[in-house]
Amino acid sequence: MGYIDGVSASPSAANGGADAATRGTTRETGLESDLGWAIRMVSSAFRRVATSSVADLPGGPRGYLVLVAVASGEPPSQLALAQQVNLDRTVMTYLLDDLEARRLITRRPDPRDRRARQVLITEEGRDHLERAQHHLSIAEARLLADLDEHDARQLRLLLTRVAKTAQREALAPQADC
Repeated sequence: MGYIDGVSASPSAANGGADAATRGTTRETGLESDLGWAIRMVSSAFRRVATSSVADLPGGPRGYLVLVAVASGEPPSQLALAQQVNLDRTVMTYLLDDLEARRLITRRPDPRDRRARQVLITEEGRDHLERAQHHLSIAEARLLADLDEHDARQLRLLLTRVAKTAQREALAPQADC
């Protein structure tokens, strides 16, 4: 019996059997079907295998995310960057101070708003980022070892979509209850 999209699918259900509707709605129970458990296990495992890959960066995983974000497009403001990587503005300021002290990023006044500061990655920052990405790809391969290339790509795509939804929800104004 297979498990597809949270619904138990028997061979006859998969082949369109007469009782497919009744058997296809039975949900499996237990930890293996709990999204929270799965997310926690993957997150914990990823944190264990990935943390050492970025340990030489100020802020470790947070510093890595900042470098990825600033390396991937238009220089963001500090505030936009804090929102993008989901960090408190004060924490972001201290982290940027540390990254700048190591010459991995620079900050400059935003030409569109001189009160804001843009964050840019340096060549040294790009070199560190490239090394960290190489080490992370090895760590990720360990974690995704049971998936073929197609499934690993699909997992990344789906997780990215869910992450974007979560980010939108985090940035949305809270409705009064």
